[in-house]
Amino acid sequence: MSKKPVVLYGASGFSGRLAAEYLREYNVPFIAAGRNGTKIKEVMSQRPGIETADYEIVEVGDSVKDLTNLFTGAKVVCNTVGPFLYHGPHVIEAALNAGCHYLDIGGEQEWIFEVSEKWGEKFAAKGLLAAPATAYMSVASDIAVNICLENKGIDSIEVISMFNGIPTFGSTQTIFAALQGQERYLEQNQYKMWPLGTSAEVSVPGSVLSYFVLPWGGFPHTIWYKNHPQVANVKTLGGIFNREIMQGIAAMAKDYHENIKPLPAEERKRVLAQRAAAVQAGTPPRENPREHRTIDIVVGRGTLESAQCAMFGTCCYKQTGLVQAFTAHNLLHAAPRKVGFASACAAIGYREIQKALESFGLSKAKIYQ
Repeated sequence: MSKKPVVLYGASGFSGRLAAEYLREYNVPFIAAGRNGTKIKEVMSQRPGIETADYEIVEVGDSVKDLTNLFTGAKVVCNTVGPFLYHGPHVIEAALNAGCHYLDIGGEQEWIFEVSEKWGEKFAAKGLLAAPATAYMSVASDIAVNICLENKGIDSIEVISMFNGIPTFGSTQTIFAALQGQERYLEQNQYKMWPLGTSAEVSVPGSVLSYFVLPWGGFPHTIWYKNHPQVANVKTLGGIFNREIMQGIAAMAKDYHENIKPLPAEERKRVLAQRAAAVQAGTPPRENPREHRTIDIVVGRGTLESAQCAMFGTCCYKQTGLVQAFTAHNLLHAAPRKVGFASACAAIGYREIQKALESFGLSKAKIYQ
């Protein structure tokens, strides 16, 4: 049973350790939990200023029973253990059992769809929030979406989300696992599937080069705005500035559909994990603000109206740690604006999250007329 209001599950991972740093910044007491207590202790000891945080380390199994026992007594669960298609169901079920708000950092669309369809009403019935994709790759662009939607004539949204850097081990595993899912966009309030092999060349503000982008698992915006009264069309593409990496992911998607998809489920899962580990098996270095920059561009269109907003940022994993901590902090002090399945922006407020990112020098919005 938790004696702290927040449980950070997956505290030893790259994103988990950054979430711990920002929980400390907000003076939020937390449990640093995971399957390997020794590793958590080692990782936490290296966090800047962590000795001033109010936290304790708990080693826990990954069964629903074990996790429910741990979460009971807490108010918020921050889950950073992916791929969420594999590991998310036990954690979100345990959070519901324990009566906790649930946050995670998974952006793969198939998982977002599962949370919406399977868990949204159950969390709403208990007055709880279920907010997957509370992470850079979804939240920064969603802030820009909401800024564009301040123009009430906008009904169609196009999103490009990109960052510079090397995905972590967990992110790479998630990217490969997401190949198994469908990639949806929204057209006249109906889901449509991106054709296999979809890619695009895009230009972004602040660069003379063009970049290669993909649907990349689908992104959550399509599902967040499925029943929005203003929005009818949503398309999201993105990736990494490194063209070679993105073309490798496109080639892997082709290989998956031709050679891996026909395999039995467990064999398919094993092969994808093996391929992902061959790409990224370790922990990348701590982000550098001068190198690891991000940009999220949203273009909105209506019949006679248009709007464009770009989020210029840095250090995507630090942004993830911050939005996890900031959202948890807010949930401890006030009821969410929405319960059940919702984005962090809808539940906490997009302007509030924007100001939090700006206050730490991680992101800034620019509006184009």
